[in-house]
Amino acid sequence: MSTRIFPATDESMQTVFDFVHSQIPQDCSVEVLNKIDLAVEEIFINIAHYAYTPDTGNAEIECKFENDTLTVVFSDSGKEFNPLARTDPDTSLSLDERDIGGLGIFLTKQFMDSVKYEYVNNKNTLSIQKKIV
Repeated sequence: MSTRIFPATDESMQTVFDFVHSQIPQDCSVEVLNKIDLAVEEIFINIAHYAYTPDTGNAEIECKFENDTLTVVFSDSGKEFNPLARTDPDTSLSLDERDIGGLGIFLTKQFMDSVKYEYVNNKNTLSIQKKIV
């Protein structure tokens, strides 16, 4: 497992992608890579925008690829927030009729094989897993 700490800022996004991509086999399909990227971006940008507001902080990201499965674990010591507790948006409604927010984590749950959240020792931890075939 590789672990890195990133400033939780928009400017760190490309470095986060580079780190996660370094753990993914090169024969990963573009479709699966795009799903992973969407989930990674959604989670990291939410940490950057909301975890420490109005201050700033760091996000720790652990990555490992084992048994054909990528696991990415995001941790921050910002405000406690479980994005999985939010009600999924009603995708049958038009964009104008839907409440703002929630679509990114909804897509993350749809695209990943596993998404788990816990708050332990004053840290938010969100882990995602995706089988890469």
